[in-house]
Amino acid sequence: MKQTKYVTSGGLAFTEKRDMRKLSKYARKGWLLDSFAPFGYKLRKAEPQNYAYEVDFQVSPDEDYFAIFAEAGWAHICSAGNGFHVFQAPAGTKPIYTDKATLVEKYEREKKMMGRAALPLLLVTLVLALVKAAGIYGVLPALAGNIGFWLAIVSLIVLIFPGMPYIAYHFKLIKYRKQ
Repeated sequence: MKQTKYVTSGGLAFTEKRDMRKLSKYARKGWLLDSFAPFGYKLRKAEPQNYAYEVDFQVSPDEDYFAIFAEAGWAHICSAGNGFHVFQAPAGTKPIYTDKATLVEKYEREKKMMGRAALPLLLVTLVLALVKAAGIYGVLPALAGNIGFWLAIVSLIVLIFPGMPYIAYHFKLIKYRKQ
């Protein structure tokens, strides 16, 4: 029997709660979170457990960061890059975020990080679109315009990865601030 399994993620910016519920459901079936995988999670076969999962965002966490979670009953399972960290605890453990203010703070940090990545890409995409326009109107050679167009397409594709989460966090913040 297979000892690992891959499950997809809807993207933490979009389906964080649903993903964590899905991981809990898999844990009850004997598939525990092992690590992040491209566009999802890698699970490993184990004894069925009744675990809850939570995700937190913290750039360059230190030992104290993880110690605080451990004291509250949350075990660090894996991290993606240097920012997203997944924790697990027995079901019924007090959630990591219990009040609106800290939840808003969490999403503000995540939005800021995505914005730092998205803004330069957006500017590059706009400049390359202007190069294409300059090629169309004869300000630049047509070849420069065509190269600018294709580079703008590539830049736009890359922009999707931080840009869409940025927008999702923006709308989450609006929702939580209205509550």
